[in-house]
Amino acid sequence: MAVTQAIPMTRHPYADGSYKKMLIDGQWIDAASGKRFETHNPATGELLATVAEGDGEDINRAVAAARRAFEGPWSKVKPYERQGLLLKLADLVEKNFEELSQLDTVDMGAPISRTRGNRLRVLGMLRYYAGQATALHGETIENSLPGDIFSYTLKEPVGVVGAIIPWNGPLAATVWKIGPAIATGCTVVLKPAEEAPLTSLRLAELCMEAGVPPGVVNVVPGYGETAGAALASHPDVDKVAFTGSHITGQSIIRASAGNLKRVSLELGGKSPDIVFADADLDAAVPGAAMAVFANSGQICSAGTRLFVEQKVYDEFVSRVAEFGKKLQVGNGLDPNTQIGPLVSQQQMDRVSDYLDIGQKEGARAVAGGGRLTEGALAKGYFVQPTVFANVQDNMRIAQEEIFGPVISAISFEDTDELVKRANATTFGLGSGVWTTNVSKAHQVAKALRAGSVWVNCYQTMDPAVPFGGYKMSGYGRESGKQHVEEYLNVKAVWIKTA
Repeated sequence: MAVTQAIPMTRHPYADGSYKKMLIDGQWIDAASGKRFETHNPATGELLATVAEGDGEDINRAVAAARRAFEGPWSKVKPYERQGLLLKLADLVEKNFEELSQLDTVDMGAPISRTRGNRLRVLGMLRYYAGQATALHGETIENSLPGDIFSYTLKEPVGVVGAIIPWNGPLAATVWKIGPAIATGCTVVLKPAEEAPLTSLRLAELCMEAGVPPGVVNVVPGYGETAGAALASHPDVDKVAFTGSHITGQSIIRASAGNLKRVSLELGGKSPDIVFADADLDAAVPGAAMAVFANSGQICSAGTRLFVEQKVYDEFVSRVAEFGKKLQVGNGLDPNTQIGPLVSQQQMDRVSDYLDIGQKEGARAVAGGGRLTEGALAKGYFVQPTVFANVQDNMRIAQEEIFGPVISAISFEDTDELVKRANATTFGLGSGVWTTNVSKAHQVAKALRAGSVWVNCYQTMDPAVPFGGYKMSGYGRESGKQHVEEYLNVKAVWIKTA
């Protein structure tokens, strides 16, 4: 595979090694404990910033601020005004998008081509939620009771939202949580991932600049076992919106029992990507490869189980492997980079373990299979884009989420049997189908137990189209009108008129 040239660290205006405070009630403050943690560039190991480390006491302060805002001035803000705030925020994000893209790149490693490519999605989400702010309504319902009784419903904000996001796409993940909260009139306490907190903090600055009132958006960086756990169990949080691993998702469900919080979960996956022999293989090769290699495999819905029809299996897997070998791997700030580093040493160790496991289980690495350590890459967490052939359904690399650039290629012959095998997973987030047969595409798409099915494409997203999972991939939806409903309560009103 190709390796991009080493480039010197360019000091980002927000990642200059300085100290970053947390945002609570419209004020930038230190952690109550005074603790701080460091965040580093995963491509170079260089220090980006020192960040206030929140814990339970800071979560208490943030939730109290969010509650005061929700029950106070924010409750009087009209839908048109909330829409205006989101549109102003969208304009500011657009104005500062290059800075935000670079910040995502240096903090979690994604290639700048990818973070810049999120422009339409991020701005689209903000403006979509702005539109939804003035489209919230209940309905009148004709009831069957005797007498003159009028019945209708109201849609009301659920209240204080605790939002916990991962590190694999900080800008989009932050917008995905605060956008619907502002649109519906909720308030939010956001706990960004400790591996990549800087974009969330910078976006909070833009929220303040847009005029979002104090307490409506609060950002408390910290670790999951302290700040995150305190937020999930807090008795004055009305809803938790979480994106991350299914293990943490289960912990959040248990923590929510104290006051029966509303919970929405977008969790992990082990998604099947199915290539039939009649597919346009020239399109399917890059499509199937980047369904996993994009973002160094650090995407919950990555199509990591690559099912290929037997008659084209050898040819197709070989072509995907060759595609992977030619990808440019390197520092995400280099515009030629296609594959950046993994986010951390912990993630590097996890992926490396699975590379060893795959080979011990009898899979054959036809591309990659190890860490990249030559030259400038030695300082970062780089893994070769890897394709395992001869993978069996029961292998761990075919059943467990790796969260790295690792494809498990599996052959199939019978379509009915294929669907059973594709569904034989505890997850159900994404899935793909590559075929030129429209009837087959509809048939398989209906049979797959997954929240998204992409046909002759993969990972396409739109603010108006819901995204979420089945089974251990969670429940609730993000994007679309279903997302906004997750932040609303429905109240029934009965009026006897005579």
